[in-house]
Amino acid sequence: MEHKKKEFRYRGKTLEELKQLDIREFAKLLTSRERRSVLRNDNIIQKFIQRCKKKEKENKQIKTHLRDIIITPELVGMVIYVYNGKDFIQARISGEMLGQRLGEFSITRKNVKHGSPGIGATRSSASMSVK
Repeated sequence: MEHKKKEFRYRGKTLEELKQLDIREFAKLLTSRERRSVLRNDNIIQKFIQRCKKKEKENKQIKTHLRDIIITPELVGMVIYVYNGKDFIQARISGEMLGQRLGEFSITRKNVKHGSPGIGATRSSASMSVK
């Protein structure tokens, strides 16, 4: 029995159909908060997409601090390095990421790893001899 890979669809449309849409038309398929963000910042998103396509042709890394950009169909397949406050974290954009923000794929906080307490951290360490 042969398994056929299921074709990706977003709100009933294929990726090719989505790439044909204008950003404002794509916004109609998003949730209300993302739709509002896209409609208010569509020129910023279009400039970002143009910059990404230009850098992709030049085979340069796409690095950005714009964590609030909504992922659109034109960005699918690109590798974008998103700043998390310290480093640029690689995000490979796939179809499942459509409608989400770039910052969601570049975590800003690490898990806390507690070590041993330092000298003077507790009252009992004050009476200990310093080696």
